[in-house]
Amino acid sequence: MPRGSTPKRERQYEHIKDSALDRGESEKRAKEIAARTVNKERARHGESKTASRSSVKDISSSRRGGLHSHSGSQGPTKEQLYNEARQRNIHGRSKMNKKQLENALGR
Repeated sequence: MPRGSTPKRERQYEHIKDSALDRGESEKRAKEIAARTVNKERARHGESKTASRSSVKDISSSRRGGLHSHSGSQGPTKEQLYNEARQRNIHGRSKMNKKQLENALGR
């Protein structure tokens, strides 16, 4: 954890790391997930000196986790699929509907 982090963020980091380990992630990957999540939350709450636009403007990591884990029978939302397509640099994604995005992502 960065110098000056609060006890709350330390607890949050440990909780997220433990959850990732319980899901079967490696120790290294669990630490990375926890650090990224906590750093994003710190940025969203103005606790860090610098913050990327996506850290501040995007939906919170806790909300995103809820969307993924409780997406129900219809799977991820169109917005989630679009964001994944953007990360994978899939061309033509802005004109695709949900079904086309799923196909382009191989789902």
